Amino acid sequence: MARASDTVDIEGPVGRLQTLVDEPEAPRGLALVAHPHPLFGGTNANKVAYTLAHCLRDLGYVALRPNSRGVGRSEGIYDHGRGETDDLLAVLEHAARRWGDTGPLPVVLAGFSFGAFVQTRVARRLTEAGRPAERLVLVALATGPVSDAPLFSPEAVPRDTILIHGDQDTTVPLAAVLAYAEPLELPVVVIPGADHFFHGRLKSIRDVIEARWRER
Repeated sequence: MARASDTVDIEGPVGRLQTLVDEPEAPRGLALVAHPHPLFGGTNANKVAYTLAHCLRDLGYVALRPNSRGVGRSEGIYDHGRGETDDLLAVLEHAARRWGDTGPLPVVLAGFSFGAFVQTRVARRLTEAGRPAERLVLVALATGPVSDAPLFSPEAVPRDTILIHGDQDTTVPLAAVLAYAEPLELPVVVIPGADHFFHGRLKSIRDVIEARWRER
């Protein structure tokens, strides 16, 4: 039976960040997992975020899932992706100190919906700092107009990014993700029959990630 997630409080820029941690027996890297929009019910217990974290743990990464500021026991208020980017970087710095005692560990950034959008910003910050992420995994990336939320403009990401989307997504239409990916020459893995929340299609997310890892 898989070990239950640990819960730790990490100090962020505006206070506590309640974080779930899933640790493999022999860590090969760190995986930072970001949940969907906090103003629309997104938490680190979201089933897609859970799937991402447990899949990456099983691939050997210490998976950290913070609650966004203002969610659960995390302190602060929603900041439109700006403060959330700073928070994720703070969690990553904590993880690097905790598990990187023998040297820097590779980093995977994963996110769902709004969380995927924020991870594109985290990726840019890491690249600018000279320590780019090893890989990005973006599921149902928030891009363009999303339901009642403002326009989302994700940062450019590397061509080896794993970008997964459902063809029945009515929250973020597939056409919006294709429009984002086309100028980047970025492949999009389309899951037939999947809606925005991947009801009944969570295993497909895991299958895609595991297959792409085997190809490396």
